[in-house]
Amino acid sequence: MRNAIALSLGLALTTAAGAQSRFEFWPGAVYDPAIPTFEKVLGYAPGERISWHAALLEYLEALAAAAPDRVRLFDYARSWEGRRLVYAVVGSPANLRRLDEIRAGMARLADPRKTPEPEARKLIHALPALVWLAYGVHGNEISSPEAALLTTYHLLAARNDKLVSEILNQTLVFIDPCQNPDGRDRFVHHFEQAVGLEPDASPLAAEHNENWPGGRTNHYHFDLNRDWFALTQPETRGRIRALREWYPLVFVDLHEMGSETTYYFAPEAVPYNPHLTRQQREILEWFGRNNARWFDRFGFLYFTREIFDAFFPGYGASWPSYHGAIAMTYEQASTRGLLIRRSDDTVLHFRDAIRRHFVASISTAETAARNREKLLEEFYRYRRSAIEEGAREFPREYLLPRRGDVSAVDKLATLLVEQGVEVRRATAPFRNAGAEYPAGSYVISLAQPTKRLIRTLLDPHVPMDEAFIKEQERRRKKRLPDEVYDVTAWSLPAMFNVEAVAASETSSGNFEPFTAPPRGRIADGEGGVAYLVPWGTLAAGRVLTAALRQGLRVRSTDRPFAQGGRKYPSGTLIFLVAENPPDLSARLEKIAAAAGAEIYPTDTGWVDEGVNFGSSRVVYVPKPSVALAWDTPTSAYSAGWARFVLERQYDYPVTPIRTRQLASADLRKFDVLILPGQGPGSYASVLGPEAPRRLKEWVSAGGTLIGIAGAVSYLADPRVGLLAVSQENRPRPTPEAKPEPGRPTGEAERRTGETAEGRVPGRLLATEEDYERAIQPDSELPDQALGVLVRARTDPDHWLAAGAPATVNALLDSRAIFAPIKLDKGVNVAFFEAPDRLLVSGYLWEETRKQLAYKPLVIAQPEGRGVVIAFTADPNYRAYLDGMNVLFLNAVFRGPAHARPLPTH
Repeated sequence: MRNAIALSLGLALTTAAGAQSRFEFWPGAVYDPAIPTFEKVLGYAPGERISWHAALLEYLEALAAAAPDRVRLFDYARSWEGRRLVYAVVGSPANLRRLDEIRAGMARLADPRKTPEPEARKLIHALPALVWLAYGVHGNEISSPEAALLTTYHLLAARNDKLVSEILNQTLVFIDPCQNPDGRDRFVHHFEQAVGLEPDASPLAAEHNENWPGGRTNHYHFDLNRDWFALTQPETRGRIRALREWYPLVFVDLHEMGSETTYYFAPEAVPYNPHLTRQQREILEWFGRNNARWFDRFGFLYFTREIFDAFFPGYGASWPSYHGAIAMTYEQASTRGLLIRRSDDTVLHFRDAIRRHFVASISTAETAARNREKLLEEFYRYRRSAIEEGAREFPREYLLPRRGDVSAVDKLATLLVEQGVEVRRATAPFRNAGAEYPAGSYVISLAQPTKRLIRTLLDPHVPMDEAFIKEQERRRKKRLPDEVYDVTAWSLPAMFNVEAVAASETSSGNFEPFTAPPRGRIADGEGGVAYLVPWGTLAAGRVLTAALRQGLRVRSTDRPFAQGGRKYPSGTLIFLVAENPPDLSARLEKIAAAAGAEIYPTDTGWVDEGVNFGSSRVVYVPKPSVALAWDTPTSAYSAGWARFVLERQYDYPVTPIRTRQLASADLRKFDVLILPGQGPGSYASVLGPEAPRRLKEWVSAGGTLIGIAGAVSYLADPRVGLLAVSQENRPRPTPEAKPEPGRPTGEAERRTGETAEGRVPGRLLATEEDYERAIQPDSELPDQALGVLVRARTDPDHWLAAGAPATVNALLDSRAIFAPIKLDKGVNVAFFEAPDRLLVSGYLWEETRKQLAYKPLVIAQPEGRGVVIAFTADPNYRAYLDGMNVLFLNAVFRGPAHARPLPTH
């Protein structure tokens, strides 16, 4: 029988005596029977099963139907696999009736230039505090989406609850129940396939251990909690639009972590991003202390100020901060199933993980409710102080000159606008500090509410606290792991490889608000002989792929040329009218418009300097069939990034092939094979001993083999023999003083001096320096790079660098450093700059800076009629590195153009 008392939110448990008891998620709560329970709608109690994404939506919709005066659902995106992303707004009937008024009021409060303080005071008095609770950004972190449902139910159904009434009256609570529906359903599918007669608590049980790629990521294997400023994925773009519509004051991203942990909440660990304000850091304490109060009351263990930092701006717990929110991460120990046994022999149940996230959610809403006016005041003050700082500090403006890869400049300006940054576009040339900038350039004033976001994304370098760096150096010396949670560099201009000028003066000229980049076009009418597309831009890459997919014949020059007063770089695309369909002009017009490219017609094959169209230095670009190694042992990230860049940024299809099939697959129908970076395992163990021979035969017959990051180690393995380079160890320390006669000094000598019992002659360590030398390993890899941006120089004479700028920036986060390839074996198409020019942004260990200099980033090695290409750092890293796209596209499309496969007929 269901009544108000029996409907206390609970889970039926069987005790040792066989009696039934109820697991209470919020002890003592009494619920309104008019609001449907989890069990009534879904047929199981919270924590009994792991809900599919469709079930999460079904229950939310049932709650919305039962209490339309207190909850409303909004769709904000669809995933790559077509699943809906929604958020629920929960509040009092009075607040729900004025949602449009609240939204407009927050927009006015967000811009102090338009809202003077007296009006702001009225808004602060009238507006609720907006709290955004975001769950399940990693699909295999399963407890928080269930907690989202319980939080919504509790806020709607709890009877005579003063705390709930206060939350509903003083706040609007936004429930974003599942930020990554594709990844979640991938995990649920895995679990339901693996679970047996009953849930198994053993950490070794299959249900706790996912197959590749796991459920953490979305369809393209992107970590959505690293995509917040890059906006590459539809889930992220939709969420950013929604956040910009509402301006929540509090944002919490609820996660899971390792099963052996407890629960984490703010304050965050050091380092803090220097563009976070002192007030924001202080307010984190409010939420942490209230969470601690509830966790102490319920007997939950927790920790703060460890592991999870607030430095990198690409987290859900970071990005909203730069709009003035208080953003936080909560982390719960994961069950990765329904229960798991831990090393202390305790068993963690799924329901317990759900409960902790549920309690933390209510606690957070309570803190916001009780500090409503203070939070609104701080939000207004944050936005106002950002404007004031931007008006007096350096830089006053950032300028994005529209030159070089103008499509990359346009994309960067668009990306900033999508994140709420005000950008102006010059309608005519203008000057600033004596320098001239072309029409179309972008001007970004720092005197705007998003000043701190602008600085965070556009500054060449964001520093970490010196004390923190000193501690990491101390730890490194002792071979302790560093405490940097993610990358230390993310400057958008550097990653796009475009110019960004920090200006101390305010520009004067003719400007208009920028909303969208200009459409591409064919300049100056139709071409009687050919149409030319200058290579080296993102837009030109899109023209190439679109043309190939339409069956157009494309040629590309290996050398620059000049014609009609215009200079064309190497790689320029040539569409000859005589060998293409009669409607070539109309097709290219549509392609140019979609790609944002400028295409230039010509009535002659005569050039003023450089190579003519009929030169042997002009190659035909075939439409390549591209295969990509997929599944273990590839890094799911690296594989997904490569596929995404080709399929979604350049609209070119890829055939993913299970890696284990490559050893025996007939690859003759493929022109390109990409081996992404390695994850757990190795290519050697999966591909087997015959794969090197078969791959070499395929390349020798005209294939283009591209190895990325960890795959380069496989190709360079002497047993594989596909790349004539070697991976380096860390250099040995400066040699010791001359040893005593007969005393072993190195590993080989040490072994020589060993006795049959494994003993060595004794030696005296007279100083601490002697001790430090004595404990150094005989052989080890270089230190792990901390996600730094480093500069590499390109070789303009090689076709693989066609259209590329003189230098490119790569993101380095590994220990792999390779010796350069010898001239008789291949070419170092891009190599890292000198030590004093190497670092672009981030923190780089001094020893790594010295060792990495002049080592290869991109290698090309001919092999028979084909070529092996190696990228020692991933050019597609998180799809951040638009400035590396040209080199990657050259490998995929110009590689087959320079291969010489035998005719198939």
